[in-house]
Amino acid sequence: MPKDYYNILGVSKDATDDEIKKAYRKLAHQHHPDKTEGNEAKFKEVNEAYQVLSDKEKRSQYDQYGQTFEQAQSQGGFSGFEGFRDFSSFAEGFDFNFRSGRGREQGFSGFEDIFGDIFSQAGFGGRGRRRTRRYRGEDIQVDVEITFSEMAQGSEKEVELYKRVKCSKCHGEGVEPGSKKIECPKCHGEGEVRTARRTILGTFQQVSVCPECQGEGKIPEKKCAKCGGDGRTREYEKIKIKIPAGIKDGQTIRLENLGEAGEKGGEAGDLYVNIHILPDERFERDGDDIRSVVEISFSQAALGDKITVETIDGEVKLKIPAGTQSGEVFRLKSHGVKHLSRFGHGDQYVRIQVVTPKNLSREEKEIFERLK
Repeated sequence: MPKDYYNILGVSKDATDDEIKKAYRKLAHQHHPDKTEGNEAKFKEVNEAYQVLSDKEKRSQYDQYGQTFEQAQSQGGFSGFEGFRDFSSFAEGFDFNFRSGRGREQGFSGFEDIFGDIFSQAGFGGRGRRRTRRYRGEDIQVDVEITFSEMAQGSEKEVELYKRVKCSKCHGEGVEPGSKKIECPKCHGEGEVRTARRTILGTFQQVSVCPECQGEGKIPEKKCAKCGGDGRTREYEKIKIKIPAGIKDGQTIRLENLGEAGEKGGEAGDLYVNIHILPDERFERDGDDIRSVVEISFSQAALGDKITVETIDGEVKLKIPAGTQSGEVFRLKSHGVKHLSRFGHGDQYVRIQVVTPKNLSREEKEIFERLK
């Protein structure tokens, strides 16, 4: 039964690129095989769906032809569309108006043209060519927590991942050192195998990738003893991640080619780092601005004062004018978060809170009585 890639990612057919990416990251994180509750089969299925729906051309083809087209394309299509002439007698009985608009005058060629377009798009026709299938490695997703201060100043974190890396013994080729690759005995170096199939339209000759050599046309004379011919081994690897100042909570950093190594020397996948910022009781972020609260006494509010205010850059002095009311807000220019995509910083807004004194002394009570 054909797979429904939209259903696998849990999105609608008119989902945007951002919605597809968001759904993929959530599911990839949920099912990653390195997690205790991970599911490798589900993880691969999610990756397969994302590879198609995230590519505009592949998505368009999938929407038009479904997974049947994807399978035909990945297997190199069909060739040798024999027996089509037998169908021409049937075709001549209709007025085809494809392309030229000349109807019966064009005869069978109009029918052939439109079918030719379909077959050429789907990978039909012509002798298949040998190709080496180097599978791209899988992407990896990790979560990293940083403090509010690390967000403001920028930081560097180190994570340790247990992942597939290129085999150090055979350098990803899967061949035991001192040995070599020889011609594949199944496809005789073609990289493809052909099977004939008769249908109502005639005889199809299906060309598919050789299962023995995966399209390369060659196999190791002796497989690498360390990786078993896969070209990859599982090892721990430490990776340093530079986190830019001003990054937002929930944003993701993409590090190219730091995911899992590809099979048989293929390109490595990417590493996606999801950033989570721990809260800070002193500050609240509002875009690239910062909001904070400072308490002052009645006398400071009434008479005015210079107070010390904490910022992400350290302590600064703030002048409190005489007669300041509780709830008033003062702006500290450029003491906010660094703009991530442009120069400059946001601002810090300091809200004043006038504190009502408790447990007044006799002298303080007398002062307030006189003020009243």
